[in-house]
Amino acid sequence: MQKKILVIDDDVQFRTMIVEMLERKDYEVFAAGDGEEGIKIWHDLTPDLVITDIIMPNKEGIGTILELKRKNKEVKIIAISGGGRINAKDNLQSAKLLGASLTLAKPFENSELLNAVKELLGN
Repeated sequence: MQKKILVIDDDVQFRTMIVEMLERKDYEVFAAGDGEEGIKIWHDLTPDLVITDIIMPNKEGIGTILELKRKNKEVKIIAISGGGRINAKDNLQSAKLLGASLTLAKPFENSELLNAVKELLGN
């Protein structure tokens, strides 16, 4: 059965690149532009994995992680960040403390993301 992945990122080009890369690896991928949209999609589809940016409009990644973990402690999350108001390392450390399974700092290699996905989904 095809694994479902939800990608949440406000950068359209970056989000599209990740979606296409994961689809080429035969995952069923859904996309959202911010945490609010992502939570709605997650609620409707219950994907096997969520990949979320940290700095986004409307609902940032930290709030998204907290809400997803409140709804399901077992949800697998990869948090990604290129920084923003504070550096990416601080954002990702916070995300890890609040429940992200793995973190990646932007920019990262495609292979890094694919390896993280494989590690969490076991395939």
